[in-house]
Parts: sequence; structure tokens; C-alpha cells
Amino acid sequence: MNLKFIDRKEELSFLEKRYNKKGFEFFVIYGRRRIGKTELIKQFIKDKNYIYLVCDKGGTERNIYRFKRKIAEYFNEPIIETNDLEEIFSYLVKKIKNKKIVIVLDEFSYLVEKDDAIPSQFQIVIDNLLKNTNIFLILCGSSISMMEKGVLSYKSALYGRKTAHIKLEEIPFYSFYDFFPLNNIEENIEYYAVLGGVPFYMEKFSDRKNTFDNIREQILDKTGHLYEEIDFLLKEELREPDVYKNILTAISSGHTKVVEIANSSGIKVHDIDKYLKVLIRLGIIKKEIPVTEVKSKKTIYSIDDNFFSFSFVFSEPFKSDLEIRETNNVGKKLKIDFNTFLGKRFEKLIREKLVAQMGIIQLQKIGGWWGHYRDSETKERKEIEIDIVGLNEHTGEILFGECKWKDNVDGRGVLNNLKEKSKYVEWPNKKKNRREIYVIIAKSFKKKISEKNVYYFDLDDIEKLLKNN
Repeated sequence: MNLKFIDRKEELSFLEKRYNKKGFEFFVIYGRRRIGKTELIKQFIKDKNYIYLVCDKGGTERNIYRFKRKIAEYFNEPIIETNDLEEIFSYLVKKIKNKKIVIVLDEFSYLVEKDDAIPSQFQIVIDNLLKNTNIFLILCGSSISMMEKGVLSYKSALYGRKTAHIKLEEIPFYSFYDFFPLNNIEENIEYYAVLGGVPFYMEKFSDRKNTFDNIREQILDKTGHLYEEIDFLLKEELREPDVYKNILTAISSGHTKVVEIANSSGIKVHDIDKYLKVLIRLGIIKKEIPVTEVKSKKTIYSIDDNFFSFSFVFSEPFKSDLEIRETNNVGKKLKIDFNTFLGKRFEKLIREKLVAQMGIIQLQKIGGWWGHYRDSETKERKEIEIDIVGLNEHTGEILFGECKWKDNVDGRGVLNNLKEKSKYVEWPNKKKNRREIYVIIAKSFKKKISEKNVYYFDLDDIEKLLKNN
């Protein structure tokens, strides 16, 4: 099934611009699985001369034969006998002369995984045969670690050869309106919280069903398209999927510091760092410190990917039940905790995707903030947290934001609490020189209060922002 092709205008425009230039181009396109790399390439090549091969895990010899067969089909000639890549490309260059053609090796990471000599062979082909042609070469891969190591790393034989690269990211939230035209903004936020902006996942949800029905059918049911997705992704990308699963379980359970994660997952503290770095590189987890600090002992880890986050709260812990189609426990969990989960993902959406669009101030840094203070009366140490803190170091402006996934929110009460918490944020060093801005975001408010440097955004306001994008 072909994915619905939405957005990607910027990437397509970039590819077209470079295609229209004379000379050789070597593009590397990579990104996590299911993100839509193949659909992007198909859209790009559909009106062009191209040779397109999806590599498989069958090894070098098999894939070279399949590539030769594609070349033979393109020229309507017999398959050439040699298996030497340099000779194959020499034949290809002579046949096309100086015409423009796109050559795509999709899932190139499978080749590199099976044969570490492949990058060196392609380096020779590029240096000796392709660099003076009009060939547009695209190497595409889903294994981020393999593509970075085998193609982009300075240790790779191909380092310095690419003319451009695209790391394909999730599609932006405003594109949910095109994917799900029957949804209102609240429903789209629910879908985003569960799926993120991954086109393959979005294709599995229907805007003719509510969020819970989609979750039950596609994620919790054994026949659902996304039921085994977590295991598939971890096994495809990682050598020790069970170890990483234990780490993600620990983080999801509230163990956010290195020692806590190590103890909970049964990994030695001095070994845990390498696993965390891999998960960060894959975009599954993130490492955070309070946004006002450069180095901090307050470092925490959290699951950043929405689908992983949802799965490790609501489906992975109940896999034994789900295997026998027992859904009572996960149903209770969804009923009790889904709104809290949704609130956290709503905060992430606002902080990472929408604050900049609000146009309040120019931000150089944005993130969360947490710390503690000593109660003046009880002398007890109390934790304190602010959802959103944005900084402009040139002007001394600081934005404090609070997100509430609730209706009829008391804006004045939230503002007063936010102002009180902001007193503990030491930035810049001389607080008297800073200008404070407050932003309150909720599903809806009892009343919006007009006050200087205070802004209120409800779902209607956010929808207007998105539609004006």
C-alpha cells in the first residue's frame, strides 16, 4: 500500500533544485523507519529517467545481480556478465552518455550491514566514473546507525563525496489536517500524542473512528498493524533489543536519572551510557537539563518518541494479557492515565512545535526547567517544575509557559502560580535586567485576563496559528 503523500514540499523543492543543475549529484537520504523516505523518492523520480533498486538482506552478490537486472530492463538489453561494481557502472555511464538519470539504491544500509567493503567500492565508482557525469545518485537507508557509520562518518570511505543529504524527520503537526480532514484539533492532538508525525503510523488510524477505537484496533489487537511495531523497530536497528527494551521500560516507569535507569534495568552504571547514547541518536529518548543551565547535575532522560512513549505506558507492560486477547487491564489503564499522558505530549507539542509560531518573542533556547527550594517555615526541600522556559540571551527576555490539557481553566490561578515559580529561576545573573513574559495554554479558559506581557492560548487560538502557517 502506498502512503498518502502529504507535505515534504521543502524536501521535494530541494531535490528538484539540485536535479536541475548540471553535473553529478550524490544525495544521501536517511531517517528512521516508517518516516516516508521511499515515498519522497518516488514522488521525486516519477517524471524522470531512473533506475530504482530496493536492496535486501541477501548479501552483495544477490543485490548486484538484482541491480544488473534493473539496468538490463532499463536499456532493454541482456544482463551483463560481470559482478564488478566498477565495470557495471562503467557500462552504465557509457550507455547513458551524458543524459540526466537518477539512480536510487534504497535500503542501502542493508548492503553496508552485510559487506563493509561496499562504501570503498562506491568511493572508487564515484571518484573514477561518476563525478564528471550528469548522474543523480541517491543512497537511501533506514538504519540510522548504519547510514551514519557507513556513509556519513568521517571514517567512511564515502566521507566527503556526498553533495547533499536529507535526514527526513516527522511531518509537522499542521499536516494532520490534511491526513485527517474529519478531525477537529483536539482529536488531531490525541492522534499526534499516540503516533507522532510518522506517516506509516498515521495511515493506520482512521478519522472515521475515535482515538480509543483506533488504539484498540491498530495497537492493542494482535491483528493490528502496529501491534508488533516496537519489537520490529528494535530488532531491525539494534543488536541487543531486549537490553534496550529494559532501559525503555525503566525510563517509562519514572526512573529518569542514570543510576536509577541502570539499577532498574539491571545494567552496570558504567555500561549504561553507551546504550543511552544509541537511543538518543535514534531519536527514541532525549537527555535534558534545565534550559537555563549549561552543565548540570540535574540531568534526566525521557522517552521523546511519541509512539514509543505511548507503547511503553499502555501496551508493552500488558503484552502477556494482549497475547491472549485480555484487554481489561489495559482498558483500565487507558481510562485512568490517558489524559495525563496526553497532557505531557501536549506540552511537548507546544514547546517544540508551536511556541515559535506564537510570535511573542524571538527565542534562542527553549526547554523545561526544574529545581527545588527550601520552605521558609518547614525548612523542607520542595521540588518545583515549569513546563516551558524560553530565553533570549541578547535582550534578557525570558518566557515562562504552563500547559493544561483541561477545559475551563482558571487563567488567573495558573498565572499566579507560574509567577511564583518563576521567582526561583536564576536567569540572567541579575534578574532585575530581565523582561518576563507569561504564556498559559489550555483546551479552554473560564476567562482570559488582559494583562501586559501575559498571553493566553486555547485550542481555537492554536488552530488559527496552524491554519495561518
